[in-house]
Amino acid sequence: MIPEVNYNSDGLVPAIAQDADTGQVLMLAWMNAEALAATLQTRRGTYWSRSRNQLWVKGETSGHVQQVRSVSLDCDADTVLLQVEQTGPACHTGAATCFTDREIG
Repeated sequence: MIPEVNYNSDGLVPAIAQDADTGQVLMLAWMNAEALAATLQTRRGTYWSRSRNQLWVKGETSGHVQQVRSVSLDCDADTVLLQVEQTGPACHTGAATCFTDREIG
């Protein structure tokens, strides 16, 4: 059973993927209820693509899959945290994380 999630007005919730072993934040994506349910059922990182307006499974075409170890909600139930085993780079640019070399302050 999925607990109550506080989705935004677009029916989405931010989802943070974090390396389960190192704690490194890998990426942020969006989930709708269908993506969250699929992630819980398959244990594969499944997200909602806002640009394509459809579900996408991380690594489905690249092979850079996310095996989900755990799924948690924050205290306000408006952010999902996925602890994952990442195969290959997490970022579409080929970087290990989407937060590489982007420090702004």
